[in-house]
Amino acid sequence: MSGVVLLILRVGLLLSLYAFLGYALLIIWRDLKRHSDLYLSHQTPAIRLLHQADTEMRTYRFTIADIRIGRDPAADCPLDDLTVSSDHARLSFRQGQWWVEDRGSKNGTFLNQELVSQPLVIASGDQLRFGQVILTVEIGEEEP
Repeated sequence: MSGVVLLILRVGLLLSLYAFLGYALLIIWRDLKRHSDLYLSHQTPAIRLLHQADTEMRTYRFTIADIRIGRDPAADCPLDDLTVSSDHARLSFRQGQWWVEDRGSKNGTFLNQELVSQPLVIASGDQLRFGQVILTVEIGEEEP
């Protein structure tokens, strides 16, 4: 074979190799972008708990997927009321929805006046009662 033919074969092989690497990187980039879009679409939506305490309105805002509610000052949502247990209830975001569950509290957890005996789905506008404390739920980024 002549030197020119060998050179053409080498250059053709080199170009094929670069084309293959470029195509592989393009596929990897598209896959990473698709996964990042899926991840962003599954982020926990903000939840706000509104509490009318005497003359003032208190707002608790959370963007975490697991919220502990109780009288314990270390709770994510501490409620200073003697009818609230130290580890009263838990709000969690899973399966694309917010859920409430009682943690064995003495005075019970109520969702819209119904006793919570198993995890239940909550929605915007629902009222949660922990002992004698009533909180209104707002889900999403809307500000009053």
